[in-house]
Amino acid sequence: MTPRFASREFHFLKPDSKTSSPIQAPDFYFSDLVHRKTAAFTAFEQRLLSADIPRKKFVCAVIQLAETASEDTRDKARGVFESWFSSMSDNQRGIWEALDNRAFVLVFWDYDTRKKAMSLLQSLKTKITRALETDLLAGVAWFPFQSCTRSEVFANALKAIDHAAFFGFGHTQHFDGISLNISGDRLYQLEQYDTAIQEYEKGLVLAPKDINLMNSLGVCYGVTGDLEKARANFEAALEMNPKEIMVLYNLGLTCQVLEDADKAIFFLRKAHGIDGRIFEVELLLGHLLFQIQKFDAALPHVETASQVNPRSSMAFRIMGEMYLKQQAPDQAETAFNTAVKLNPLDPAALSGYALAMTMKKRNLKIALTFAEKSVALAPENKVFQDRMVRVQQTLDENDVHDHSQKLA
Repeated sequence: MTPRFASREFHFLKPDSKTSSPIQAPDFYFSDLVHRKTAAFTAFEQRLLSADIPRKKFVCAVIQLAETASEDTRDKARGVFESWFSSMSDNQRGIWEALDNRAFVLVFWDYDTRKKAMSLLQSLKTKITRALETDLLAGVAWFPFQSCTRSEVFANALKAIDHAAFFGFGHTQHFDGISLNISGDRLYQLEQYDTAIQEYEKGLVLAPKDINLMNSLGVCYGVTGDLEKARANFEAALEMNPKEIMVLYNLGLTCQVLEDADKAIFFLRKAHGIDGRIFEVELLLGHLLFQIQKFDAALPHVETASQVNPRSSMAFRIMGEMYLKQQAPDQAETAFNTAVKLNPLDPAALSGYALAMTMKKRNLKIALTFAEKSVALAPENKVFQDRMVRVQQTLDENDVHDHSQKLA
């Protein structure tokens, strides 16, 4: 699905695990194999589908050796797997396959209880860890599970190891609602929004009170233009936790796109009241107050946004526009100067900078250059066109005045 989100410069918020120590997002996602259908993935999937599993139940585990494992260690791992399966008497009790030079998938079914199955799996992990002196990562999924097919349970184990990877080597993770949230987030990154929505919805079946899943689903609906569903999910998340800033911001942004500025400002002010140093909240709140011409109320929010993120050209550009409205060209020029340095191709900042210099009747030739560049970058923008005309008229008037002075 093509994203149809109507707000070009403001974006929905999702949790960023890369900034949440000690949890770190993995560099590689095993769930990608479900979509890429590698030869190893397909080979094991076909073996699993054709396997004769007497009691119609099995456990699937994906295990990965630490990246620090040597080539020799990786080769020995195959031998450990073969030895472990041999100790279970024969291949009628399970199957396994190497997914790559560090990762293996295994399925076994000869167990009475899940506790016994986990004990067997733990024995394999212990054997590998001791024999190879390396840490392991593992994801586990069970069959039967809801209405999942064998192939889907294999996919669930891949999603579970992605979930485990957020905690680092040494961790084993069973497939759950958060695994689906992570899988959905990965699909969201890949812009596969329809499939991401399906993952979030399945996740909410397993974890119906999970705020992150509700928020993620709302974000996905938002970027694809289904704003009413987005709002419904954000509101549901807010019922679970009325002080969740991320959800308050997303609900405010949704209301803004739906052209309900009063509600948008209401939710953003609630978020501001909880934490007044969130960049996205302060910037959007300041922008909306500016749009309804509450300049004195808007400016502190945008100033805070520029302090929290001094690399944001948009914060300085909005600040410059506010100063223009307040007939303060000196402050506007300073703000636009910073905005243009941060983003030399921002047509709005270039246009505003040109107008600020024109209001001061200084550096008019530079102002005209900036104004022309803004129109070249955004040729259909009427405001930029009008400003360029004003700069040209002021420059012409100034030239006439200088000529008259010389004649005098």
